[in-house]
Amino acid sequence: MAALKAGKFAIVEKPLTGYFGDGTEAFRGDRFPKTAALEHALASVERILAAERESKGRVLYAENWVYAPAIQKEREIIEKTGAQVLWIHAEEAHSGSHAKTYAYWKFSGGGVMIGKGCHPLTAALYLKAVEGKARQGKPIRPAAVSARTHALTRLPGFRDEGHIRCDYYDIDDFSLMHVVFEDGTVADIFASDIILGGIHNWVEVAANNHRTFCHINPNTAMQTYNPVEANFKDIYVVEKTGTKQGWSNPSPDEDWFTGYPQEIEAFYRTAAGGDPVESDSLLAAAAISTIYSAYVSAERAGAEVPVRTF
Repeated sequence: MAALKAGKFAIVEKPLTGYFGDGTEAFRGDRFPKTAALEHALASVERILAAERESKGRVLYAENWVYAPAIQKEREIIEKTGAQVLWIHAEEAHSGSHAKTYAYWKFSGGGVMIGKGCHPLTAALYLKAVEGKARQGKPIRPAAVSARTHALTRLPGFRDEGHIRCDYYDIDDFSLMHVVFEDGTVADIFASDIILGGIHNWVEVAANNHRTFCHINPNTAMQTYNPVEANFKDIYVVEKTGTKQGWSNPSPDEDWFTGYPQEIEAFYRTAAGGDPVESDSLLAAAAISTIYSAYVSAERAGAEVPVRTF
């Protein structure tokens, strides 16, 4: 907000904002009313959007999934064919964050549903917005969400074999969001910290005239068989894979496949030349509104909750 008030462009990482507790030592993310998180997060969004409206600068929302080559190719397909997207099925998962603070809601604003779920969710929100703009001149927005969250590694019966992080304090490690858009179409978004074998990032689009799998990570751009672990001691294969022995999918340029250089180049072009912002504050706001509404739904055992739009 300070950058916007100074007339500057603000590159903001994902997610845009959040709710980080009441400031007390006793705060636990698995015990407080989730309507409080929704109210505080939406108020934060409103303040950011208000600052942007009064600024010469813009929020450049650094959601790299929007700029991933596979997602941008799907954007082209939707725009040029006039596709109606009926169902989006997307996921981000792996075996757990390396950050010690990730275990606590007060540092992360939630658990896996926001920490990982923001990425596939925003990709889905983006593609439906693209469809709406192409077919009717305005984005198709989320209308309601149903969700479930679980803390599987905190179950009394969880058996720790040393492969999955399991020291979480008060956050979810598995989540599902079922999003209903204002046109009645749907998206199912999974996020979890219980998946072995490296990062699992993908989006499936089921439209009325085509079907697409966007394999962000892993993908089959390269496949390698290594018979001895030690052979690849100094070779980077792919993020969070547990072993380099056997078959693997080394990423020749992991950052490129996940959209990071494209994202930054787009931001340069916006700031320098006035290009439209592909990943903007309204997309970021929709993600926050959907996620914290989903936490309210999960608290109510999956009851549908309306999603506020901006």
